[in-house]
Amino acid sequence: MKNSFLMRNPSVLIFLGLLALFTLAVTLMSEATGAGLISTSFVKTLGKTLCLCLIAIAMDLVWGYTGILSLGHFAFFGLGGYMIGMWLMYERTRQIVETSLANAEIPPTSQEVVDAIGSQIFGVVGSSDFPAVWAFADSLSLQLILVVAVPGLLALVFGWLAFRSRVTGVYLSILTQAMTLALALYLFQNDSGLRGNNGLSGLQNLPGADDIPQSLVSIWFFWASALALGLGYLLAAFVVSGKFGSVIRGIRDDEARVRFLGYSVEGYKLFIFVITAMISGIAGALYYPQAGIINPAEIAPIASIYLAVWVAIGGRGRLYGAVIGAALVSLVSTWFTGGQVPDLPLGGYTVKWVDWWQVLLGLSFVLVTLFAPKGIGGLIDLLDGIRSPNRHGAPLGPGSGSLQEKEAQ
Repeated sequence: MKNSFLMRNPSVLIFLGLLALFTLAVTLMSEATGAGLISTSFVKTLGKTLCLCLIAIAMDLVWGYTGILSLGHFAFFGLGGYMIGMWLMYERTRQIVETSLANAEIPPTSQEVVDAIGSQIFGVVGSSDFPAVWAFADSLSLQLILVVAVPGLLALVFGWLAFRSRVTGVYLSILTQAMTLALALYLFQNDSGLRGNNGLSGLQNLPGADDIPQSLVSIWFFWASALALGLGYLLAAFVVSGKFGSVIRGIRDDEARVRFLGYSVEGYKLFIFVITAMISGIAGALYYPQAGIINPAEIAPIASIYLAVWVAIGGRGRLYGAVIGAALVSLVSTWFTGGQVPDLPLGGYTVKWVDWWQVLLGLSFVLVTLFAPKGIGGLIDLLDGIRSPNRHGAPLGPGSGSLQEKEAQ
């Protein structure tokens, strides 16, 4: 028992315990339980924040631990949202169409129902035919598989091409950003099959759950987001522990030396890149039903840059730091951009925080980079007493006496 993974990593137990207490507290104070201390909209905000914490963990794995500054992980996040959004929109539209055609004198054929669904979904872009990408939109199980398969496959192809060419550093960051931009520009087109700039909407309406209040649906998604975050944190902590974690840290610190030691650097990097893309897809699949809509603007490269800022502020190379950074910035952003902060009059000029929030975020990133490179997580390390051990005179090996003292110095 003492040698179990959780016993060797008490911080994981602490995180899971705090997450469980937070989930219980929000549940008891929500409108779904009758307490009404937390509104349904704020429960959705908290649920979306947990999803952002999950993708921040993925970003910390790929950047903080492996040294790959990816500016494209929000593309995987968005793809996961599109995959589940297709099923939600298809099923919801199918129910509406079948209800409207139920009283027809001549019962409609299955093809007529499909055509009517296509007209409802794609009429906004001047079409009524289902594109090939919607081939499995009527199957929840297949779309759930695609939530992880599509981001994973894209990451596998991109990563294999990039890593085998040994593209590193800023050049790799530019490539990931270019991939994200290309995907966003493609999705903006009406003939992309995903309704172009209109995106997918009405995702908050669960098919077959018309009689269930949104307060209860929001709690369901909040629970699912908390469970996904807990499992994602546990998986990430397991990945970075042991020999595998030592190797990816070595790749981050000195890739050439790790390759010289005989490790398949490209294989390790590709594994981390793919697994984090799949985690991002799951996070997106839980986020957008709570947001209610997804469009190509969500995949713009700026979103991935924000993600890197969150991890940097929280403290990269620390899983809990990524969670803290994402949660803090997300909630503070909601507070500033939601108009809850009063404007600040300065003589002839009035500071409107809705407009100035991004400036504050950028300034925070610069200050953290200059004066607290370990981020908020570094402050927690200091509070917890995690410092380099003072080994002065301590046993360092088989030697004794003056040899120990010399090595300690």
